[in-house]
Formats: sequence, C-alpha cells, structure tokens
Amino acid sequence: MGEWTTTSLAIGRGNSLDIHREIHFPHSLGLLYSAFTHYTGFKVNSGEYKVMGLAPYGEPRFADKIKEHLIDLREDGSFRLNMAYFDYCTGLTMTNSRFDELFGGPARKAEAQLTQREMDLAASIQAVTEEVVIQLAKGIRKSTGQRNLCLAGGVALNCVANGKLLRENVFDRIWVQPASGDAGGAIGAALGAYHLMLGRPRTVGQGDAMGGSYLGPAYGQSDIEARLRRAGAVFTTLGDDALIDATADALARGCAVGWHQGRMEFGPRALGGRSILADPRSPSVQKQLNLKVKYRESFRPFAPSVLREDVQDWFDIDVDSPYMLMVADVAQSRQSPMTAEQQKLFGIDKLNVPRSSIPAITHVDYSARIQTVHADTNPRYHRLISRFKELTGCPVLVNTSFNVRGEPIVCTPEDAFHCLMGTGIEFLAVGNCVMRKEDQDPALLRDYRNAYELD
Repeated sequence: MGEWTTTSLAIGRGNSLDIHREIHFPHSLGLLYSAFTHYTGFKVNSGEYKVMGLAPYGEPRFADKIKEHLIDLREDGSFRLNMAYFDYCTGLTMTNSRFDELFGGPARKAEAQLTQREMDLAASIQAVTEEVVIQLAKGIRKSTGQRNLCLAGGVALNCVANGKLLRENVFDRIWVQPASGDAGGAIGAALGAYHLMLGRPRTVGQGDAMGGSYLGPAYGQSDIEARLRRAGAVFTTLGDDALIDATADALARGCAVGWHQGRMEFGPRALGGRSILADPRSPSVQKQLNLKVKYRESFRPFAPSVLREDVQDWFDIDVDSPYMLMVADVAQSRQSPMTAEQQKLFGIDKLNVPRSSIPAITHVDYSARIQTVHADTNPRYHRLISRFKELTGCPVLVNTSFNVRGEPIVCTPEDAFHCLMGTGIEFLAVGNCVMRKEDQDPALLRDYRNAYELD
C-alpha cells in the first residue's frame, strides 16, 4: 500500500511482481490523514505520528462526518475522496474553507494550545484510517486468496492500525517495511531493477534478511575514542561485561541513558542502535523525558523494547515486532485498573494516571508500540535488557530515538556527546566508552531547548 500518488496491490510470485489493482492520486488515505494533521495544527509529512499519539485522548465523534462527507468507502476497501473539501491538488494548503465549515472553524495554529476538539479530531481520523485499512485488507484476502501481506508506504507507519489489522487475523502473517515511505521506496526501486529488469532470481533465507534494520554506519572502538577526545569528552573505556553492568545499573537508578552502539538504524524508529533508554517502571519518566530530554509535547507516548522471549508475559501479542511497527495492549496482569474518579477524566488530564506496572510506556488506552529485541540481530542490546531484568525483574526498557525534537537522530559519536551536553541525559554509552554528565566540562554544556523548531 503506497501513500502519495498510488495505493497499489501487487502479488509476488518468484522474482515477479504483478499489479492486481490500484487507487490513484488524489484519492489517498495518507493525504486524508495528512489533511487532519494540518487541521489539528501539526506539520504535514512529519506530524502524522503526533495525531496518532493524540488520538487515545479523544473520542471519535467526527468519524461519521468524515465517512459521510470526505471519503466514500466501498465494501472491498477501495475508496474515493470528495475533493470539494481539499486544496492539496491545486492550492497551497491541505484543506479549504468548506473543510473548515464542516468541522466548525479554521485549522489550529501550531502555537495554540491543544483542546479536546483536536483530540477528538485525531481520534476520529485514526478510527476511520483503521476501518479503511482493515476493509482493504479483507477485500484483498477475498479477491486474491493470499495468506501473507507485506505493507509499505507512509500509512504503514501507523502502528496502531497495523496492530488492529494483526488482531483481525485476516492474514496468516504480516510484514511491514521498517522504512515505510520515501526512504523504503529506494529499496523497492533497487529490488525492482534487480529482479524485474535484470531477471535475477529471488531467494528467501531464514531469519531477518534486513538484519533488524541495522544498516547504517558504525564506528570502531579506536575511532570512537579519538572522536570523543576531540570533542572534549571525559570518558572511561570498559570491557563488554562491565559496560553492560554499568549501563543497566544507571537505568535501574533512574538515569536517562544515551545508547550509541553498532550500526545505525534504517528508518524512522530507534531500535537500540541510536536510542535514549530509561526505566519503564517509573511513573514520572514519560513526562520527564518529553519535557527535559526530548523538549517536546508532554502527551507524546514512548515505546517499549522487550526481550522477544518475554513479550507475551508483558503484552497482548506473541509475534515478532522487531521494527516497532505493531501496537498491542499491555498484558491484563500488568495493568492497573482506574478508579471511578480517574475514569471521569478527559483529554490530557488522563496523562498522569499510571496505567500499569510499566507506566512509562503504557499509553492512556493501555496500549504500547512494541519492539521485540532478538539476540541474533542485536546481541548487545539484548544483553543489556537481560541484565536490567536480572536487576529489576523487568525485561522491558523505554526506548526513544536519540535526538531532541526537530533534530535528526544522532549518527556519530560526537553527535551523541553533544546531545548529552544539551539535554537532560545523565549517562552515555558509545561503543565501550561511558560518560556521566557530572564528569564533563561545564563549558561544553549546550542549550538544545530552543535550538530546533517544533517538528
């Protein structure tokens, strides 16, 4: 499934790929979602995941209006948009005055405070998106008889919809390209040329052929040390076991930890190569990381990294989710029921109510965006979580991308050190080098709070 120009269904046989059917521009589920991204005051092509994260704070009271006026959804999942409400084909904005009239006013300005209306709009477009994705998948299964589904394109990054599709059991197996969208399109183009143009055979091996999506640059230990010295860092080089012990201990003590290890991830998710980590058992971590480390909106949820062998004990899922592209509920046995008074709360007031024994990664609807960690694709990260489990009994860590809002994920050791010195991160591990904030030269401190505009 694509996002921008075409939604395509293709069937693969051997090294061939045959188009089964298509939905052409301007009729795009991704553009419909982006219209609501714009209307709720976020940036198109970067703020869609904020809308997804905001949705559980609202009620889908606009969903029927969306389906009545904006999208004509057919039984087989195909659809058409009513272009009378949109301006993205010929104008400079996503929506027009007719859209404003339909939903009761102009788009929210980025600097304006979020209200219950934006939360309800987010919940509504999320609900409609999930309905379209599931309807489309059911139509595909019925018309093709295929049992496996591969997803790519920007809409495939909607991990909430992916999780609901998984639970519908429409297909036996679902695989989502970890760099869905424009970045992953380059892989598709290369594979298309290799197999379709050059006629090369396609072979399928055992395990994760994308290597956990750790496809970016890596740095040798001597290079890391030289780079950190030039940056002015004060660090200690440890052996492998001591590195794991020191980092797990820092996490168990409540530190926000920068983790820069091995090859960088390919795609929009930090997967334990360039990650900020924390203890998920802390009820204050979610808010503290957002406000003091990431410098972003307090409502934004964080994701858990969990040992693959323990995932079913902590979450309502028992399939691989190595790319953090599936959402599932926290296991019932780990949830904390809300009181009658707490259930009366609305909107952002829900944020400070702990929902489980791992509240830092439990969203307000008891869900979590799960990354399963596998010993074969990221052995060092697997060892770290295993050691944290030995110390705490918990095989889960908070995992968020190693950056502040609006800044790219760190790539080099210097990037990681500068982020340490410009945020509330307290402990940094780069390769086998560890750094503590209190040991660093105060003259190297930076203020990242206002260095980058909101994304």
